[in-house]
This record gives sequence, C-alpha cells and structure tokens, in this order.
Amino acid sequence: MRKPIFVTADELNVSDLLPNPPANESWKTKMELADLHRIEATRTPEQIAHARKDDAEESMFAFADVLGDRLNRSSLPLTALLSDHVRNDASLVVRPAKNFFKRPRPYHLDTALKPVCKSTENRADYAFPSGHGTVGFLSALVLIQMLPEKRDVILERADDYAYSREVCGVHYASDEMASKVVAYATMGVMINNAQFKSELAASKKELRAALGMPVESVQVSK
Repeated sequence: MRKPIFVTADELNVSDLLPNPPANESWKTKMELADLHRIEATRTPEQIAHARKDDAEESMFAFADVLGDRLNRSSLPLTALLSDHVRNDASLVVRPAKNFFKRPRPYHLDTALKPVCKSTENRADYAFPSGHGTVGFLSALVLIQMLPEKRDVILERADDYAYSREVCGVHYASDEMASKVVAYATMGVMINNAQFKSELAASKKELRAALGMPVESVQVSK
C-alpha cells in the first residue's frame, strides 16, 4: 500500500465534506446519463483523441497543452517528483471516498453507453469522486503556486481535463464537480506541509527557469 506524503487520512476525510452523489434512479442521474449519451453521439474524432490523451496522462504534465512542450517529465525531474507525489496523495484521498459512496460508473448503470477510454468490468471501481478530476484540479492549484501569471489558462485547462472524463464516457458531470471540491480541500492541507513547501519551492525554480520566466519575482505562498 502506498504511503501518504503530504496529506494523511487523519488530516482529511473527504467523505465528510461531500454531499451524497445523486441516487441511481434520481432525475439528476437520468439527466447526467442523457448528457453522456448526447456527448457520445456528438463527440468528434479530435475530442476522442484528446480525451484518450488525458486519460493516459494523469499528472501535472497534462498541462503542457497550455504551458508548452518544455513542461515535460524528462527535463524536469524535481517537477516530476512533485507531480508524482501529488498524484499519490490524490489517490489516497479519493479512494476511501469512492468506497464510501459506491456510485456505479455510468456505463455500469447504463450499458448502452460505449466508453472510448480505459474502462473496467469491475463494478467495485466506483465513480464518485473522479480520481482523474482530482489529480487535474489539484495539479492546477499546485501549478498556480509556481506560475501565478498563468492562473486563468491553468484553471481553464483543469476544467477541460475534467470534461475529458465525460467525453470518455467513464464519469458523470457531478463526479467531476466533487473532484474539484476534493482538490481544493486537499490543497488546503498540503499547503501547510513542510515537505510539500520544500518540493514546491524547488520545483518552482526548476519550472520557471525551463519556461524562461523570472525565478525571483514570484514567491511561493507560505
């Protein structure tokens, strides 16, 4: 079992923060399923390719779409380490909540849906909150600490990354909304962690230099 790095279960139990997801037979779930069918009927090959790319890149490096190719794992080892630690803790925070709420994946509830990204026959692989969405929103909040000048494009990309899960056909919209709540709550705990502060400061210097941005002009939040 992986160990927490910046956030422990004792510090954050997101099951206590989130409302219950819509019930399987509720009008809300029926509307969300109808939206997924609409997306499935209208998604373009380009949208599918983009969603599959996001499905495969569950990390801070998904933001290279808006920050440029110099945001890449091979040339940014400190940023890669921070990204991996963020993903690790996001997973550890999300997994207990998924198992608590036990919301079925949309394609398990409505077998007429045809996901175009990785799916599973395991009905214990639950939907709420979204793991990818949490990683995306949390990565965005971390990147903003390092690149506050890019706040708007980073947040827009985080929303786009979450929407990819709907294009994939593997999550409801409310799963992604919950993942945003989880990400902000997780960031609220992480920002006070000494190891996170240390890794963030080192990654900020590395990333800003790689992107050709002044290193000394922006301070990481204390």
